[in-house]
Amino acid sequence: MLLQPHPLLWTAIENTRMIRFAYHGKDRIAEPHDHGILKGSVQLLSWQVAGRSSRPLPNWLLTKVDEITDLALLDQTFPGGRPTATGKHIKWDVLFIRVKPAKSQLHVVPKRKPD
Repeated sequence: MLLQPHPLLWTAIENTRMIRFAYHGKDRIAEPHDHGILKGSVQLLSWQVAGRSSRPLPNWLLTKVDEITDLALLDQTFPGGRPTATGKHIKWDVLFIRVKPAKSQLHVVPKRKPD
């Protein structure tokens, strides 16, 4: 098995598009955030907003890409990156792509006027 990015996930992350997929027998709708290699397998970190889950939604979901089925790109977009509860990101072995931060999270530092 080649450890490479999934083209549809790359497109979804690059264009902040929602995805629909099945994972461990449950249909899910999510915002894809990070895609990379973790502990020797290609994985996806997403913010699941709808569908079935064993945990309350919305919530973060880490999935092994080779266990995802029925993956589809939706027309709906999302604003971009979200803050995590800890403020820290997963330490990927290899990070293929990360969603851009939401515009509301960008901090603009005003330029100082010269003295």
